[in-house]
Amino acid sequence: MLPGKVRAEGPSLDRLYSIRTDGSRRKLHPADVRGRFVSRRRVGFALLVAFYVALPFLQVGGHPAVHLDIETRRFFLLGGVFDSRDVWRALFLGLGFSFALLFFTAWLGRAYCGWVCPQTVFLEGIYRPIERLIDGPAQRRRKLEPAPYTAGKIARRLVKHALFAAVSLTVAHVALSLVVSAHSMVGMLREGPGAHPEAFAWTMAVAAAFYFDFAWFREQLCIAICPYGRLQSVLIDRDSLVVGYDAGRGEPRRHAEAAGARPAGAGDCVDCHRCVVVCPTGIDIRAGLQLECIACAQCVDACDEIMDRLGRPRGLIRYDSPRALDGQGRSGSLRPRLVVYGVLLLAAFGGLVAATAGRKAVELSVFRVRGAPYVLEEGRVRNAFELHLVNKASHPIRVVISGDSPGVALVVPAPERALEPLEGIRVPVFASMPEAAFRRPFELELVARDLGTGEIRRVTARFLGPPAPSGR
Repeated sequence: MLPGKVRAEGPSLDRLYSIRTDGSRRKLHPADVRGRFVSRRRVGFALLVAFYVALPFLQVGGHPAVHLDIETRRFFLLGGVFDSRDVWRALFLGLGFSFALLFFTAWLGRAYCGWVCPQTVFLEGIYRPIERLIDGPAQRRRKLEPAPYTAGKIARRLVKHALFAAVSLTVAHVALSLVVSAHSMVGMLREGPGAHPEAFAWTMAVAAAFYFDFAWFREQLCIAICPYGRLQSVLIDRDSLVVGYDAGRGEPRRHAEAAGARPAGAGDCVDCHRCVVVCPTGIDIRAGLQLECIACAQCVDACDEIMDRLGRPRGLIRYDSPRALDGQGRSGSLRPRLVVYGVLLLAAFGGLVAATAGRKAVELSVFRVRGAPYVLEEGRVRNAFELHLVNKASHPIRVVISGDSPGVALVVPAPERALEPLEGIRVPVFASMPEAAFRRPFELELVARDLGTGEIRRVTARFLGPPAPSGR
C-alpha cells in the first residue's frame, strides 16, 4: 500500500495549514524523505555550518577572516581592513546583494530560501535532525505531541531542549567571536560573565532568539515575518525555475494499490499526499506555487520515490518553469529581465571592486591649525598645518613626510612615523618662505611615502600670506 493520506484536514489555498480553523497553531512535523536533492542539501548545510563555525578562527593576512570590531570601529574582512570612514563602500555591497536577489530569484526562484538561507540551514541541518534523533520519525512525533506527559515524554523533552539550548549557545558564541575575535571570546569565557556583563547579556539575548526561533517559531518566520515570499509574485515570471506540479500529466488523480496499476483515464498522480507530508511549511504543491514554498525540493524527492515504486517516469513534481509545467514549451534562459538584473549586478560589484581596489595603504588629509592663517616673523611668512595620516593596510607601516614645493621650507617634527593597522596620527607641519618672495596664495604639496612599498600619497594645502603691496 502506498503512503496514504495522513491528514484529515489538508492544506488549502484559502488559509495556512499551520493555522487551525480556531486560530491556534498546528505544529508541523514533516516526514523524512530520501533522494538526490535532500542528499545535496544536507551536504550543503554541513559545509555552510562548518564554514560559519570556522570563520572566526580563519586567518587572512595575520587577522581573522571576519572581525567586526564595533568598539574600535575596525572591520577586518577577508584580508582587507576598514574603518568607519569606509562605510560608503558598503553602499555597493548592499546594492550588489539586492541586485543578486533580483537576478537569482528571476532565474532560480526561491532557491536561496531552500538551500542557503540561514533559517533553513540551521533548522534543517541541526535542529530538526536533533528532534528526529530524540523523538523519532514524523508519525511518532505527531502522536507524541498531544499525548499526556509521562516520565518518558518529559525525559525526551528535557534532553531535546537541552540540546537545542546548547546549539543556540554555541551559535551565539560564534556570533560573539565575530565581533570581539575568537581569542578575546575564549578569554571572556575564562574570566566569566561578571568580568564582561555586556558581552554576556548580548550573547544570552542572541542565544534566546535562536532558541525561540528554532525550537518553537520555525516556519512561521518564513511565512509570517520574512517579506521575501510575498515578493516572489513580482520577482519571478513564467520562465523562472520553480518547484511545480505537472498537472497535465498528473490529472485526474486516482489511487493506485500496486505498482503499475492505473485506472482507465487516470493521470500519474495517485493522490498519496506524500508530497504534502514531507513539506516543511505544510503546503500542497499540486495547488500551484504559493508564498509558503521555499523551493527545498523535498516534495520532488518524495514524488520521485513514489513514481519509482509505481514504475512511472520521474518528474511529476520537478524543478521547471511555470511555462514548461503548463505545457507551453521550454523556458527562455536569456530574457530582458535577466539581462537587466545581470547588468545591474555586475555594475554594483564592479563598483565595490573598484572602490576596494582603489584604497591606498596611507590615507592622507591636511587641515589648517586654528588661529591666524599665517604669521610674519623675521621677514618670513609661516603657515601651520596639521597632517592626518591613517594606515589602511592590515600590517604596520612606516612613512616619511616631506614637501614638494620649491622655495618653501618645511619643518616636520619626527618626519618618519610608524603606524599600526588602522592607526591614525596627527603630525604638525610648519611651512615658511621669505616674505619678499611671496606674491599670492598658492598650493603647497605635502608628501607621505611608505618606506615598505614606496607608495607615495600627496595632498595639497593653501599657503597664505599678506597681500602684495601695489606696484610689487
